[in-house]
This record gives sequence, structure tokens and C-alpha cells, in this order.
Amino acid sequence: MSTIRKISAPDIAKITDIYNYYVENTVFTFEERPVSKTAIQQRVDRVSSLKLPWLVLESEFQVMGYAYATQWKARSAYRFTVEVTIYLSPDQQGKGYGKALYQELFRQLSSTATRSCIAVITLPNEASISLHEKMGMRKVAHFEGVGFKFGSWQDVGYWQAQLPNSH
Repeated sequence: MSTIRKISAPDIAKITDIYNYYVENTVFTFEERPVSKTAIQQRVDRVSSLKLPWLVLESEFQVMGYAYATQWKARSAYRFTVEVTIYLSPDQQGKGYGKALYQELFRQLSSTATRSCIAVITLPNEASISLHEKMGMRKVAHFEGVGFKFGSWQDVGYWQAQLPNSH
């Protein structure tokens, strides 16, 4: 039985491990060096200060993934738009956990002033595209060769959804 809940301090180490797997082994994040637990805690604190959700999915007291929303752009006119992010432990992919996390994240965002959610996906990434499209997001942009990681240029796509509480 899995549970989705708000992040807590003991989750930081596992979230750091999950994220650093993607930093070190994939092009799905454009960070190129492992991130410290302190840096992850600072990111969590930033999300909390914006009164946005950062959720974890756990099973048998093990964190298996996380999802959160953060400010998309700093200028005030963007205040109703967030960027959503999700990462699952590599051995937990394809089990429906991503959809469950995003459903809860979007449910919580629907009770805020958030109008629009944007996801950034390094391309190609069929699993991530499929997840985001299952959540009602649609591709709205494609940027060619904007990231350089592991010796090659990477494309990025933007997916967007409007929440039902739109102002």
C-alpha cells in the first residue's frame, strides 16, 4: 500500500538520492553534478515559502518518488502559473505511481490560485510524455539543442495544462 503525503525533513536524503540518479545517469535534468542534501532542502524550503505542494510517495516507509510545483517565472504577471516536476526511483517506473503523484499534485494545485501548469521534458522521453499527456497536458513548444549534456545537444519540450479552477 502506498501513501502520498507532504514532504518532511527525513525524506530529504532519499529525494536527493533519487534526483542524483537522474543527474548522473540521464539527460532528463540538465544539472551535471550531484546535488547536496542541503541544496535539496533549500529547494524544498523555497517551494514551501511559495505555499506550493511538494509531495512524496512512500510504501512501507520507503520514499519511492516525489512531485512538486514551483514558480515558473519571477515576474508578477506569471504568479498563476507553476512548473511541475516529478521523479520516481528508477525501479518504481511503469507502476502507475507517477500518475498517482500527479493526480494528487494537480488536485492540491486546483485549490490554489494556480491557473496553468507547465512541464519541461528533455526529448526524447516517451514515458514522461505519456504521463504528462495522461494528465491532460499538451505539447506547446519544442526547443532544439538548448541543453548540452554527456557530449551531445538535447532538445526540450514544454507541456501545459489549464487547471479547472482557472480565474
